[in-house]
Amino acid sequence: MYKLLGSLKDYFKIQEIQTDNAVFRLHNIFTTVLLLTCSIIISATQYVGQPISCIVSGIPAHVVNTFCWISSTFTMPDAYKRQVGTEVAHPGVANDFNDEDAKKYHTYYQWIVFVLFFQACACYTPKFLWDAFEGGLLRTIAMNLNLGICREEEKQAKKHALIDYLLRHLKRHNLYAIRYWFCEFLCMVNIIGQLFLMDKFFNGEFSDYGWRVLKYSDTPQDQRVDPMVYVFPRVTKCIFHKYGASGSIQKHDSLCILPLNIVNEKTYIFIWFWYLILLVMLIGLVIYRLLIIFVPSIRARVLNARNRMVPREIAISVSNKVSIGDWWIIYMLGRNLDPIIYKDVLAELAKSIQKSPPKKN
Repeated sequence: MYKLLGSLKDYFKIQEIQTDNAVFRLHNIFTTVLLLTCSIIISATQYVGQPISCIVSGIPAHVVNTFCWISSTFTMPDAYKRQVGTEVAHPGVANDFNDEDAKKYHTYYQWIVFVLFFQACACYTPKFLWDAFEGGLLRTIAMNLNLGICREEEKQAKKHALIDYLLRHLKRHNLYAIRYWFCEFLCMVNIIGQLFLMDKFFNGEFSDYGWRVLKYSDTPQDQRVDPMVYVFPRVTKCIFHKYGASGSIQKHDSLCILPLNIVNEKTYIFIWFWYLILLVMLIGLVIYRLLIIFVPSIRARVLNARNRMVPREIAISVSNKVSIGDWWIIYMLGRNLDPIIYKDVLAELAKSIQKSPPKKN
């Protein structure tokens, strides 16, 4: 287990050159590692431990366990509201199971490991696309100027080379910025899509799962239905048929314990809250990007906030003279250059383009 989880630490390596923002990394790296970790833990619990244990007489236990695991088990939703110990044996377990329409079948536990892995792949996709789009451009033009300690001659040569690149490639970075913002938007679409698909996967029980767990403790005792037990039942029923000695079909009613659901319920309550928090951050991020795109006056303030050493007038001059794609490259350079070097680069850039006509955004 330690070796499996230890291999995920590579995802958390600090990037020397940052080409994205913190919320983008929370979606692409933290959430991916979180889902892979959950998948590995549940997979280990499923295949190392005993994911299901059924009680039935006259039939080998491993046969019934295997059958009920690969077919399905069921509960009776109406039985969750009955008194345990007097009316029903366990929450959701009742003897009036001949009504097929009243049964709630559970087969999701066979697929949870694969669904979590698919979710992790979906969360990593925007980063995969952005790494392919970005192609190491920022690393190339930054030229290790994130380290301010170097010879003065080397520093001046790299600064001149960087300014020369920016001047020669004005108005050529719009596609670069659009691709990045598309990947950020794709993160939001992915989270919304996953919330929708998980709700379908759990038969409409996931959308308000977290709220019901929060409200559970405030509900009167006689009206309580534990949402975690309702969505992830720990005790279910299973019907096993076999031929008797005379060739007649015999029906065996089996009571099945699902210890794996103890892990599943905690996993998905954490995922529910994390996805809600992440969705709020991504929506805020998309709104912020729209303001940057459609309200040009904000760009100078953002550029100045990126590095307080840059005078406000220089930030305004540069923001007014370059296109939105060039502005984004300049802003991202502020995340990757030594602050003093970045201030000097912007000052020189402002002098070089101050006589140029303003460019359309």
